[in-house]
This record gives sequence, structure tokens and C-alpha cells, in this order.
Amino acid sequence: MRRAAITLALALVSAALTAQAPDAKTSAVARPQSVTYLFPEQVTIPADKPATVDLHFKVANGLHVNSHKPHSEELIPTALKFPDADGVKLVSATYPEGADYTFASNPGEKLSVYSGEFVVHAQLTAAKGDHLVQATLRYQACNNEACFPPRNIPVAIDVIAQ
Repeated sequence: MRRAAITLALALVSAALTAQAPDAKTSAVARPQSVTYLFPEQVTIPADKPATVDLHFKVANGLHVNSHKPHSEELIPTALKFPDADGVKLVSATYPEGADYTFASNPGEKLSVYSGEFVVHAQLTAAKGDHLVQATLRYQACNNEACFPPRNIPVAIDVIAQ
């Protein structure tokens, strides 16, 4: 009787886990790799002086992301964030202008978006030395039918300040 109860309990737990496990196809559709950080992985800048570093990103085909200044406050802007680290500071970031985009189903509403490749010009200052920065890019991606939940991708940069 005890063995049957244990077997039944294991079967129920296994069934529950299988029901909750995401289907690989569903996960890929719900959370695609929408934006990729391309480069640079390493930069050399003057120590203790502002320097501009161009960070290159690519939006996956068939998708677009809201620009840094979307036309609506309800939309999530693309934004670069640097950690509060002792060695490297983000002084400012300059984003490209977004392209106007309209859906065929709602031609009166224009969205400001990035698609394809885009560049964020990050002005940095760094103390002398070698610093590994773990920045992030926050964005919200959409296709022609729906928008996906906002995501953050890592932007790792080895900053050498001389």
C-alpha cells in the first residue's frame, strides 16, 4: 500500500512538472532573441577623460524595438544602463533617431522604432586600469502582430583606460 502511494505521488509530481514545462516551440515564439549586442568587446580610452564608444546592436529580422524616445509614454523605450561601478561611468548616451512605423491595421498611429542594426554612442569616463563593465540594454520588441515582454541583454565591455 505504501509503495503504491509513493508511486502515485511520483506520477502526480511528474505529470505536474510536465504540464508546467514550457514547450520549446512555444518558448521560442514567446521570447525570441530579439536584439543582439554585436561589438565592441574591448575598447581603449584615455584615463579620466570623456571618450565616446560606439555600441553596435542588431534587431532580428521581422522584429522592431521601440526607439529611445517612443511617441507614446505607454511604450517602453530602448535604454542603455551601466552599473554603478567605481572604475567606469556612463556620462551620457546618444541614441539614433527612430524610424516611423505604422501597422496596416492602424495607419493613423505612428511608432518610433529601430530595426536592423543601430548604434548607441556611449560617452564614458574611466579610472586608469582594466575594467570589465557589465552594462545592459533594455528594450521591448514587437512583430507585426504583438509586442513581447521587455527584456534586458548583457552588454559586456572590457574598458582599458590608459
